[in-house]
Amino acid sequence: MNPQQHVQNLLDFIDASPSPWHAVETVEKTLSAQQFEKLLETQTWSLKANGRYYVIRDDSSIIAFIVGKQPLHDTGFKIIGAHTDSPGLRIKANAALQDNGLLRLNVEIYGGAILATFADRDLSLAGRISYKTENGNIASRFVKFEKPLLRLPNLAIHMNRGVNEDGLKLHKQNELPLILAAATQQLPADYFHHLLAAKADLSAEQILNYDLAVYDTQKGAFWGAEQEFYTDSQLDNLASCHAGLTALLAETSLNSDKTLVCAFFDHEEVGSESTKGAAGSFLSDVLERIACATQHNREAYQRSLAHSFMISADMAHAYHPNFPAAYDASHKVLVNQGVVVKFNANQRYSTESISAAMFIDYCKQADVPYQSYSHRCDLPCGSTIGPLISTKLGIRTVDVGNPMWAMHSIRESAGVLDHGYMIKVLSRFFAD
Repeated sequence: MNPQQHVQNLLDFIDASPSPWHAVETVEKTLSAQQFEKLLETQTWSLKANGRYYVIRDDSSIIAFIVGKQPLHDTGFKIIGAHTDSPGLRIKANAALQDNGLLRLNVEIYGGAILATFADRDLSLAGRISYKTENGNIASRFVKFEKPLLRLPNLAIHMNRGVNEDGLKLHKQNELPLILAAATQQLPADYFHHLLAAKADLSAEQILNYDLAVYDTQKGAFWGAEQEFYTDSQLDNLASCHAGLTALLAETSLNSDKTLVCAFFDHEEVGSESTKGAAGSFLSDVLERIACATQHNREAYQRSLAHSFMISADMAHAYHPNFPAAYDASHKVLVNQGVVVKFNANQRYSTESISAAMFIDYCKQADVPYQSYSHRCDLPCGSTIGPLISTKLGIRTVDVGNPMWAMHSIRESAGVLDHGYMIKVLSRFFAD
């Protein structure tokens, strides 16, 4: 498949996945089409060699795996890790604000979003609604408003004369509520619940709570003189999820001798400390249950972890020529110049020389160019799921990613060639 087709598939994947809950739903549909079997954590697992399986925890984290033919204690797990969430705005519990002839929705900031990029965009809502069924059970249903529903209009420059010199600064409490509707007459207090209920085909009385993310309705696109770049929301980190999933579904992976795992977690952007985050028990629970279900005892499981290797795939900071002072001059990674190996001496990334060498060797085997990135010493460095999982499980790990611009903007950009490179090297990793 050529790089442009890989990226078009990625854009379709992202556009179908405006929230972490929808991202996992999209992954699940893809896995089901490839005869992967869904497992429930509440049930006993019966696994077979070359069996294809997946597990979902709380709707927005998913682990898919293929059981290898060889014993785990001899081969270990080959793992690709990524995350399903992206920074942005989430709707608060008591959301409706009605005054001055307008109905607005109160929001909370999720993660480290670039808030100014949410202004003057065609925004809408996606997520899940929790409700009570007719037989008295608690259930959830996903919702996605396809058309623009919300807006955060900028203040006119006549009232904010310094905006071009000082940048757009939005007060996190007072200036982020999103305009939803004109309220020329007093709307009912539960108007927003009725809106959700109609979209979810429920009664307003059934709705007990919700998790709703604000998303940009503009679809992803190619750009550049030769269409060599692409743009969409949530490239950080759905691009890595898509690359990992594509590698898992490659023909060479589906009949592997070794046990292959893709683990995609929610809550990375807010620290990963949750029941379904990378700092939680989800991955360790699943790996240990795979070992138990394939007749491995505790010692054999520990041996398998010692044999294991994980690639933590998260996007990287591409060099931006308008802002050269933001980069270490000897670690400028360029768009469309190859995948990035990320280093940090203070363990914000999990890479060390051996794991880096192993990944670089996979790049060489796959004929994929690679680059090395290290953050400026006088700027705080972000982190990933890599250090969390390697600490918890003792698995050798490398942190890698593709170079991108405008990380944590509502509209991010990256290079077409790089996505193909990442798929190629991850496929080689699984095929080895």
